[in-house]
Amino acid sequence: MTDFFESLIRGDVPAVRSVLHALDEPARRALGEELVAHVRRRRDNWWWGKEATALAVATVGTQSTATKAAALLGRRSVWLRDADPEPVVAAARQRGVTWLADLAYRLAERMRRGEPWEGWHFTAALLRAEQASPPTGDAFVAGWANAMWWQPLHGRQRQPLLDRLRDDPFLDALLPRLFEVDGVGADLSVGGDGQAVPRALVALAAEGRLDRAALLDGVLGRLLRGDRPAALRPFIALHDLLSPTPDEVAARAGAYLRLLADAPGPVATTAQRALRGLGDAVELEALADAARTVLTRPEKGLVRAQLSWLDALARQRPDRAAEVAAVLAAGADHPSADLRDRAVALAERHGHRPVRSAAVAVVGDELPPPAPAEAAPSPITEVDELVEEVSAVIGRGWPASALERVLDGVVRLATTDRDRLEAALLPVLRRQHVGEYDHMWAVFNVPVQLHGVLLAAAAADEAATRRNQWAAILSESLTRKLRPFWRRRAVEPPRRSALTLVYCSRLAEIGQRLDGRDDPGLLATPTSATGAIDPTVLYERLAALGDRPVWRWDLAQALLRLPAGVDEALAAKAAALGTTAGDELAGWLRGDALPTPVQRVVTVGRRDRAGGYDYGYDRLPVRRTVVASAPPEGVADPLGLLTVPAQLVGRGHGHWTDLWPSLLPGHRGLVAAHLLPGIARAAQEDVREAATVLPVLAECAGSGGPALDLALAYGLCARHEVDRVATLDALLALAAAGDLDAPAVGAHLGGLAADGQVTLTRAAIPLRDAVAAGAPLSTWRLLAGALPALLAAPTPPRGTPDLLTLAAETARATGVRIEVPGLADVVARGGGSRLVTEARRLASALR
Repeated sequence: MTDFFESLIRGDVPAVRSVLHALDEPARRALGEELVAHVRRRRDNWWWGKEATALAVATVGTQSTATKAAALLGRRSVWLRDADPEPVVAAARQRGVTWLADLAYRLAERMRRGEPWEGWHFTAALLRAEQASPPTGDAFVAGWANAMWWQPLHGRQRQPLLDRLRDDPFLDALLPRLFEVDGVGADLSVGGDGQAVPRALVALAAEGRLDRAALLDGVLGRLLRGDRPAALRPFIALHDLLSPTPDEVAARAGAYLRLLADAPGPVATTAQRALRGLGDAVELEALADAARTVLTRPEKGLVRAQLSWLDALARQRPDRAAEVAAVLAAGADHPSADLRDRAVALAERHGHRPVRSAAVAVVGDELPPPAPAEAAPSPITEVDELVEEVSAVIGRGWPASALERVLDGVVRLATTDRDRLEAALLPVLRRQHVGEYDHMWAVFNVPVQLHGVLLAAAAADEAATRRNQWAAILSESLTRKLRPFWRRRAVEPPRRSALTLVYCSRLAEIGQRLDGRDDPGLLATPTSATGAIDPTVLYERLAALGDRPVWRWDLAQALLRLPAGVDEALAAKAAALGTTAGDELAGWLRGDALPTPVQRVVTVGRRDRAGGYDYGYDRLPVRRTVVASAPPEGVADPLGLLTVPAQLVGRGHGHWTDLWPSLLPGHRGLVAAHLLPGIARAAQEDVREAATVLPVLAECAGSGGPALDLALAYGLCARHEVDRVATLDALLALAAAGDLDAPAVGAHLGGLAADGQVTLTRAAIPLRDAVAAGAPLSTWRLLAGALPALLAAPTPPRGTPDLLTLAAETARATGVRIEVPGLADVVARGGGSRLVTEARRLASALR
């Protein structure tokens, strides 16, 4: 059957079908066993396009059950996205297969929710060929939504969306689920202007093909359940295109009032607009309950419209004006000063005098003292515990603490209980496909080397294939000795990331250690959750080694994790060990440690445009302010730890950078410089979770310097809330510890915003939250540092009035007077603009 498998590899579908046509059933089943073995042997091969089609034809032509066929076609290496279902259906018909629909259901169960397009069209075609009802699982529904804008042609002409939906046999079964599956709206809005599907659904409702009331109820149900903003957008568009009549809105007034009070801003605005169209028909009592909540929301446009609506209601219904005025009074405590003033004025106009909340005079921050860093978890000493830890984190990212604990456990258990470790760990790694798609040429690659260590611990034959690679890594890094820096000739830093060099060298060394016996574990295992090592514990580990050899990279990482400072007494004890490692530790404890680099703030442009079509270039920010770092004059930097180049925007984005804090836990400013370009992407390129490392960085020791200040400024302006919350946590932790340079953070924030590098409006909420958390003085100092650059800009950035408002509130609350250059000039302009109004408010608070 050599010709058969060669045709399969070429994707020659006619040739595969020709071979199958000539076989009887026993021969087909025998070939099916060979096919399964063939696919398993070629585990590094990706089946896609014509190859996937040929494999699918061979599968339905040789396998005996849907279960076996699904196991083969459901492999991660088989991409059915572009597979043509027609020859597969024809092969099934020719053989008389009765389980084609069952195969489709099993493939649908294997679909990944995050990749709804992968294999959906192929699976749907099998179901349509069998005239089977569609599955209604989340992944299949998301694939159906995705298929509304993307259709593989396979030589056929593309139909308009409206025609396809009208004739779609899945429409009636899947449409109700479209409003129930979380996140499916993002799939609906991918193609075109994002409104093609809503327009088609409204047209079908107008034709009577769909029930208009069911559509409206589905939309409201989805909006009430909530979702990410991008996922809600097409449902808001569908609602607006349906244009509910006053009668339809009145019949669903309860749902609209709930949306007005609790839904995200765009949804609440839609509900507000619909309810306002009811005029006098809306029940005042129900509206009042919702309006009190609305008047405390942060969305200014929504609050302003609600104030206007309530004002109009009070004038239209004078007999209820007092009740409306009492509702208006709820806006007297709004964070925005201009909205607060308007709410008070309207309440007074209609006969109610609000009582403003009394400000509590606070001088200084009231933050709880920082808690001591948590101790690192105890070492792993049991195989079951190690396997459980690996299972918990594999494929979901490796926190530094978990990585170090697993590596230490692997070294201990692989040299003391290898047989049990292999039996328990290997099935977990195989189930998670660890290392299956790693390429052996990816030598200096942290996840590839980590996978190699885990596999080597779980299977002796895996270790044999990696020994040469580990030796090559250690050979290349052999010349880059760690210390003493200033006693070495100048060494050019490595071209690759220093983080990659250190970790890959450590992993290669750990791989070689697995052949040993009764290894006591790693010297570099942290004693603190920050990644730091207690010097006394490191001394005790060295003393316990006795005459055993010390692994070079293990010792190097352990020394890098020591806190800064001199400890002569412990240094003398280390020197008394009479070992090379003891002398190394003694030198570090006497100050012969990692020196403080020279840092400078620089602004860099974006990389050059690549030849031809360069879609990514236009999405890059034009410039970025970063911190470049270099070793002191005359000091070598063999590992590149001290060298942080000012790389152009779009260059040098590393991976696994969250490991930096645990690599150098006592050098906060240096770590911040390495991480800064990635953190800046949270604000400038809208990258999610790019700034979540900041709380970990705040827990490190050492001076933060300009790199940490810039990182906090970028984090305050991050696109995603999760990054802004992380920045707030870091800011509060630093303030509580007395390590926050608030004026410097503010100066960088103002400079970045005035230069157009960040969106200033995003910073208002985390800064206001910092005040609420007990840091009004730190916030005021930060704002006082930011405002001069903002006020001096030719056109102050959007959001400047909000910061002026918060500055006035914090200045008044703390009673601390700080001069703000440029404030008097703005006040002197006069006029009624919000910028001038809020500048006047701050000036009054500073008198």
